[in-house]
Amino acid sequence: MTLGYSKDGFLKLPTPLERLEGISRDTGVDFWIKRDDLTDPGMGGNKLRKLEYFIHDALDKKSTVLITTGAPQTNHGRLTAAVAAKYGMKCAIVSIADHSGEISGNILLDRIMGAEVFIKRPEPGISDGSLLSETLAKITRNYENQGEKVYFVPMGGSSELGILGYYDCAKELALQIKNKDINVPKIFCAVGSMGTYMGLFCGIKNENIQMDLTGIAIAPFSSEPAVWARGYFERIKGFYGNRIKISASEKDFDINHDWTYGAYNNPVSEVREAIYYMARREAIILDPCYTGKTFNGILKMIDSGLIDKNQTVIFIHTGGNPGINSLPHRAEMESDLKAGFKIF
Repeated sequence: MTLGYSKDGFLKLPTPLERLEGISRDTGVDFWIKRDDLTDPGMGGNKLRKLEYFIHDALDKKSTVLITTGAPQTNHGRLTAAVAAKYGMKCAIVSIADHSGEISGNILLDRIMGAEVFIKRPEPGISDGSLLSETLAKITRNYENQGEKVYFVPMGGSSELGILGYYDCAKELALQIKNKDINVPKIFCAVGSMGTYMGLFCGIKNENIQMDLTGIAIAPFSSEPAVWARGYFERIKGFYGNRIKISASEKDFDINHDWTYGAYNNPVSEVREAIYYMARREAIILDPCYTGKTFNGILKMIDSGLIDKNQTVIFIHTGGNPGINSLPHRAEMESDLKAGFKIF
């Protein structure tokens, strides 16, 4: 139990903490990776830690359908589908997007695991947020009219309850760091819907763990990320009360947003080069939306001196690899890599 809440512990934990010998030699930084891409089921990823808490709550409420939302290629949607399949439940994933209709990447995996995927095209005169609310309400009613009990999992699993997955991960990391005799590392993670970052932040600070935390934004925020983080943190404080013993101001949230490249899940040549570098140096696959952008940002910070050469870095690999197989990323990578592909 964490902060008074229970989970259904279906994951095989801890995930490995590995030193990247080649990248450490190349960069002069003591470079480690936390392999949360190796969680299971559904090809793994960070959202499963959060879903351990959501599925426990859903089962307590006798729910029969999990509904969630996100972009069409949502990793969270894929892993919600995986958990639903594992527990014999139905799943629906809802997006607002002008989508081509191609079934690839995470959408293909969603359907393989039996989830229904609903992509509603934007409509003039109505905001995407309002359209999403209307669409979710309609789909929920349809399930309820069939006698189902619906449980809504928030986008990215990022809610007050969802942060507990990475609160636990902070404590898991603390034990691994102690066992490997690592001194005050700097932890890096992707920041999208912010649940992973906020869980780590609360776990590190509330448990007085000797680590520093930096988030790397993978898409632009409508306001300064630290402002958004402060608001999220205050909601968490209100939810857990005196079980969260710490306070925080905007200056306490270290979230870099210099390498978003202006959009969410957009193809970027520098990010692809970072993906190829990790794959060719360490045989670890990153994705172009989250971990590729994060690793690219870490490399830029090393090159610019923002990370000292004697610093120990731990990069949280949050998974998401199926995104490589979706358009337009697949097309860009095929173009990059065709010179080494020979048919004769």
